[in-house]
Amino acid sequence: MTGKEFVDYYELLQLSPNADTDTIDRIFRHLAKKTHPDSTEFPDNDRFQQIVEAHRTLADPEARAGYDVKYQEYWNSKWKLASEAGDTSSFVNDHVTRERLLSLLYVQRRRNMRSPGMGELGIARLLLTPPELLDFHLWYLKAQCWVERLDSGLMAITAQGVDQVEQSRLRLMPDHLIEDHFPSNSHADEGGNMDRDADLLGSEG
Repeated sequence: MTGKEFVDYYELLQLSPNADTDTIDRIFRHLAKKTHPDSTEFPDNDRFQQIVEAHRTLADPEARAGYDVKYQEYWNSKWKLASEAGDTSSFVNDHVTRERLLSLLYVQRRRNMRSPGMGELGIARLLLTPPELLDFHLWYLKAQCWVERLDSGLMAITAQGVDQVEQSRLRLMPDHLIEDHFPSNSHADEGGNMDRDADLLGSEG
């Protein structure tokens, strides 16, 4: 199964992971007869081939033992995914990370129009975000047309992204984290704060 998408053979054969060999053989014969290309019931060559492969794997004790290890890993990842989906705090954190990311790119373009881009690894380090998770956030921001990939391969904020930052009134603190939205009486300080924060980016990009 190397290089291929994992297939749950137990689900395919409608079996319990604890099914014995006799049960596997019996269910295989039933499903193979139904899905065989020459069947008059539900001919389906692709499904038939999968059923044959599933039976070949599960009917062989050694092959089944190897498959069961991958089966457990597959479901562990599914359960982890379900747990993360139930944790609403992770969605809030993602939103904040995207705000920080967009603000970083805003500052970079604002301080250096000739070199407005930042490398993805540099962004990940500044935001303390794993590079693999950063891919998700960049996909979202690109889909919104708030960031773009330059010819150099670096990421940069777009005009629409600038509008989003300014409309949301985001800013970076010295530790590169987003502070709460500006209070209504802080307009006069906005430019100075952004300039000071920009200097903290160093030579990233």
